[in-house]
Amino acid sequence: MPNNHTASTPRTEVKRIPDRARYDRDVVNAVFDEALICHVGFVVNDSPFVIPTIHARVGDVLYFHGSPASRMLRSMKKGAEVTVTATLVDAIIAARSAFHHSMRYRAAMVFGQARVVEDSEERLIALEAITNAVLPGRWSEARLPTRKEDKGALLIAVPIEEYSAKVNDGNVGDEPEDYDLPIWAGVIPVSITAGTPIPDDGLAEAIEIPESVQRFIGTH
Repeated sequence: MPNNHTASTPRTEVKRIPDRARYDRDVVNAVFDEALICHVGFVVNDSPFVIPTIHARVGDVLYFHGSPASRMLRSMKKGAEVTVTATLVDAIIAARSAFHHSMRYRAAMVFGQARVVEDSEERLIALEAITNAVLPGRWSEARLPTRKEDKGALLIAVPIEEYSAKVNDGNVGDEPEDYDLPIWAGVIPVSITAGTPIPDDGLAEAIEIPESVQRFIGTH
């Protein structure tokens, strides 16, 4: 996979606390791969919009899909410039001072020109990736899309060519004079936890929980 480092452009340069900047493509990939949703920023008629959506990364491309009636997807159908971001919160940093409270996080940003995915083979690859991005392995367990369903989805691709990430993996950063205060300070890890699956009301009793769901529960 090519590792195109075009992250040093003016709009990807991290200006606030630049020592947290990461221009490593592997870091950007890892954030998008782990995040369950991304946020897509775009402009329509001079008005800015930011929409959360499910996504998937395949090599050098981010994919997302939705209804052709979606304002976001309709604007991208015209080849709009977009910004795609994803953020993972790893911990809460509780300081002695309210001012120094913070978070451990990993965030990634990609700029690019959106394009509509029309090639049938690429569409299938993208749909499979999006399905498995949420629940790994689910594509092979579920019924595949019909021709009508496939036509009813607008698939968008954004190349990962201009990007950057920002990572805070630090600890409490109180002022020296505050360390003697009788106030608890520390790091509180945060993670996504899967609950007990709730069967659909129409599910036959003989159908067991599939591997994809069991695996997801086991890793969350």
